[in-house]
Amino acid sequence: MNKRFIILSGLILAAAISRLIPHPYNFAPIGAMSLMGAAYFSDKKLSFILPLLAMFLSDLLINNILYASYYQGFTLFTPGFAWVYGAIALIVIAGIFLLKKVTLPRVLVGSLSASVIFFVVSNFGVWLSDPDYPLNLGGLILCYEMAVPFFHNTVLGDLVYSGVLFGGFEYAKTRIPELSKA
Repeated sequence: MNKRFIILSGLILAAAISRLIPHPYNFAPIGAMSLMGAAYFSDKKLSFILPLLAMFLSDLLINNILYASYYQGFTLFTPGFAWVYGAIALIVIAGIFLLKKVTLPRVLVGSLSASVIFFVVSNFGVWLSDPDYPLNLGGLILCYEMAVPFFHNTVLGDLVYSGVLFGGFEYAKTRIPELSKA
């Protein structure tokens, strides 16, 4: 394994584990982790595998330590996990196209795109699975309306974590030249 792979994987895993630290609802590294994988891994399979694996590992810790009282026994997956992981995969795809070259404007657009993708996909999953929302257009609109108050934290989380992850890695590349080699 080379230093670049180790550092990128470590940053993505550290971002995922940061979900254990108390934070406002939806202020999370999900979009930034997905974009980072898309931008920096030359093997695009790793762009998908590492953010999804990091998310899964952090989910295991969160579900079985922080939220253990909500579940009966060990919890591998929570309801709606497929929508969250599907959103991650879509963010990676968007990142592959948007971040062929890493620049500040592209990272900003990618970060905002990640927020929108996550919002649309995850709340669509809520609408389909939550009996409080009728399965019609009105129910879908209501579901999205109910999620709007949390959207600003999604945007802030994606922007902050993208700044930290991308900025940190770009800075590290200036100090460790071998990180620049894909």
